[in-house]
Amino acid sequence: MEERLIKVGITHGDINGIGYEVMLKTLSDARIAELCTPVIYGSAKIAAYHRKALDLPAINLNIIAQAEEAGENRVNIINCVDDETKVELSRSTAIAGEAAYLSLEAAVADLKRGAVDVLVTAPINKHNIQNPQFHFPGHTEYLEQHFGGQGRKALMILMNDSLRVALVTGHMPLAEVASSLTVDNIVSKLRIFNQSLKQDFGIVRPRIAVLSLNPHAGDAGLLGNEEETIIVPAMQEAEKRGVMSFGPYAADGFFGARMYEKFDGVLAMYHDQGLIPFKALAMDDGVNYTAGLSIVRTSPDHGTAYDIAGQNLASEASFRCALYAALDIYRNRARYRAATANPLRKQYFEKGSDNEKLDLTKEEED
Repeated sequence: MEERLIKVGITHGDINGIGYEVMLKTLSDARIAELCTPVIYGSAKIAAYHRKALDLPAINLNIIAQAEEAGENRVNIINCVDDETKVELSRSTAIAGEAAYLSLEAAVADLKRGAVDVLVTAPINKHNIQNPQFHFPGHTEYLEQHFGGQGRKALMILMNDSLRVALVTGHMPLAEVASSLTVDNIVSKLRIFNQSLKQDFGIVRPRIAVLSLNPHAGDAGLLGNEEETIIVPAMQEAEKRGVMSFGPYAADGFFGARMYEKFDGVLAMYHDQGLIPFKALAMDDGVNYTAGLSIVRTSPDHGTAYDIAGQNLASEASFRCALYAALDIYRNRARYRAATANPLRKQYFEKGSDNEKLDLTKEEED
């Protein structure tokens, strides 16, 4: 039986930024619709406005009422906003924020009911999207609320083909970082990261590098003691739970010496510690992946880029990589589920019983 193409829900993000530009440039390649079935949650009229303003090649958008109607080998679009919604390129407006939220809300609803398989989000403006339903620092926290059942926590991972950087603390003021670091929090992020590297990236025995909080890893307490009192104990506890981690490493020397090439992932303590070196190394093809949840969501690693919106200057490379990453992770998860669906029961031989084979019960295993 022929395999069904993966259905990719795509939110249009802030309509005054470069979201439509990178989407349209990516989807203008006819080969994309042969790899997956794109479903844009946005506006055909706004898409046409951006295409004309940027003088981009025409794309035949298949306007549908619901995701189930999406045609294969077509670029599909569901109108989520009013046709009179005003585009003001390069400006942050309340209307743009509302349009971004309506797109995200519709896509998440379809993702919940299985009408689309994965989610790729164009950049939003974290200020103008705020409303009574969206009161979060970003996509990551919003999606955790919707898909974080049974104690699941989201983990932000910035990734490309050679580097994966995860964050212990995400969108928060720098002044609050140190007080937010706890042994339990770091252990939790290490375990989520470890599991994601296994199921989402197909790495059997992940090696995770852990960055220090303080310069020079605290210099034995001279520049801070969080490494000795929090980070190292967390790594030791995570090791007991099957996580193989190394460090903590001072971030400057770690990235300067390209030590990340020796590891499968890097856990940074705070947002800019991980993202500044990542974007310096991988801005063109970087992807933001929300790990730890029951669904697959990726996005480009850049923002709305108001400064170049409408000028046909934005590169679609990061958005295209985000789409490819969503497809790869979805397939990796399917393979992981199949491989681990029926694990062999642990068995042992008891001395003095003629080598009679005994099964461990689940209670004994636990």
